[in-house]
Amino acid sequence: MFDHEKEEKKRFIQEFVPGKQLTLSHLIANPNEELFQMLGIEKAGALGIMTCTPSETVIIAGDIATKSANVQLGFLDRFTGSLVVVGDVSEVEMALIEINRFLMENLGYTPSKITKS
Repeated sequence: MFDHEKEEKKRFIQEFVPGKQLTLSHLIANPNEELFQMLGIEKAGALGIMTCTPSETVIIAGDIATKSANVQLGFLDRFTGSLVVVGDVSEVEMALIEINRFLMENLGYTPSKITKS
């Protein structure tokens, strides 16, 4: 038997949580340059990472982020609800705060505590 025939196939299982919520809001201040390279985005002072449920909410979150703060979208995936915003630390924090506020006040979402590293 060949080595590749012994390999197990791995499956990715994605689980969605019912309800309207932000499950992660995290600010990374002064990230390592390698992180930007791995993500394939231009270096900046901070990264904001957010996960939204239902996943299509990330489209609204991306729009709010770019309208409320001087940030760029580093990554947005409407299938997983993942959002990465890039900019100065204060601008990224402002974007995360505004996304949480808007979704909570206007759409009845459960917000997420904004954590920092």
